[in-house]
Amino acid sequence: MVQRNPAPGDLEPIERAGRDELQALQLERMKWSLRHAYENVPHYRAAFDAAGVHPDDLKTLADIAKFPFTDKKTLRDNYPFGLFAVPREKVVRIHASSGTTGKATVVGYTQNDIDTWANVVARSIRAAGGRAGDMVHISYGYGLFTGGLGAHYGAERLGCTVIPMSGGQTEKQVQLIQDFKPSIIMVTPSYMLNIIEEFQRQGLDAADSSLKVGIFGAEPWTDAMRAEIQARAGIDAVDIYGLSEVMGPGVASECIESKDGPVIWEDHFYPEIIDPETGEVLPDGSDGELVFTSLSKEALPIIRYRTRDLTRLLPPTSRSMRRIGKITGRSDDMLIIRGVNVFPTQIEELICKMPKLAPQYQLVVSRDGHLDKLDVIAELRQEAGLSANEVEALARELEHHIKTHVGVTTRVSLQAANSIERTLTGKAKRVIDKRPKTT
Repeated sequence: MVQRNPAPGDLEPIERAGRDELQALQLERMKWSLRHAYENVPHYRAAFDAAGVHPDDLKTLADIAKFPFTDKKTLRDNYPFGLFAVPREKVVRIHASSGTTGKATVVGYTQNDIDTWANVVARSIRAAGGRAGDMVHISYGYGLFTGGLGAHYGAERLGCTVIPMSGGQTEKQVQLIQDFKPSIIMVTPSYMLNIIEEFQRQGLDAADSSLKVGIFGAEPWTDAMRAEIQARAGIDAVDIYGLSEVMGPGVASECIESKDGPVIWEDHFYPEIIDPETGEVLPDGSDGELVFTSLSKEALPIIRYRTRDLTRLLPPTSRSMRRIGKITGRSDDMLIIRGVNVFPTQIEELICKMPKLAPQYQLVVSRDGHLDKLDVIAELRQEAGLSANEVEALARELEHHIKTHVGVTTRVSLQAANSIERTLTGKAKRVIDKRPKTT
């Protein structure tokens, strides 16, 4: 595995600035962002007025807690361009979510926003060990999804050679990696597993490829999944974090020399952790929901956006800015099974600890009378070579681990290798909810 520890001269001054200098910059930019939103977005003017606050009320960074939250419903209620703070003609690009659960959430960018985005993604790739001249294979989806183009512009800004592969065509992914010999891949962790499996299907060892670094994001993944990918692909696996409502990929990213949680680029994005039930701001180190306020966005300023991601803020290490811990789940996709809170990543962690199981799984939630039940479908590794009795015993073992560590009774079904449907692009579908819809 590669280890490119940056020399001090490789870093931007703000990446090694003192806390006082950083907070002074944040306060200056936060005042601008609040006023920009209030003066140019009818929703924010109405929301601030209803809450009895004005941009002038921000005297310290802590005063941001006086201002109302923004959430995904806010974006959908103002679909398509109601939250834009600049004339539509000044918006040079539009991205949007898929809208599969309702109206799409639409985001826009001025040219300055695109430049900022490219800069923070370039900073992220550099933090992951990338340097000018490196070849970067991008398997994030292109199009309205922010992943592909966000990674693309950042890699080019850093001076890298970009292979804009996008998702899907897994056989061709492997072929191009073999032929072009990129050193970096940017992709979702679940799709990286598909690529590793395709190497194996072709009789190749992914660990022998040219890849040295994987920059993985767009879905939660565990340290156990990191260990799995690193061992099988022979790469350094680094976590990048972002969401389209705040900017896209590059809001935060891990440093290869520490791999201890994504560093939030706090000169552009101000983080808070709140109690997801009460909205109360929690001290650093507390578990809660991550909230962001943009500090420099022009087209779509975002004030106290509730990401629904559950994590905690950690102190600075490799850079002067705070980090986020691993995303443990989302406050809006948490499963409640017979009174027990269950996150898919909890079960993923247990599966990854069992060497005879592949890190592919699905959770099927259904209704048994008036009670919910959870079935876990997992895969055996190709080389497991177990008898029917051994497979049954392994399933019971996983059930026991889930009951012990998660606190919920499940029924585990272990299937043959490669039997769970693979995602061709984007994020893995981990949860299948068969419960009847309530009206």
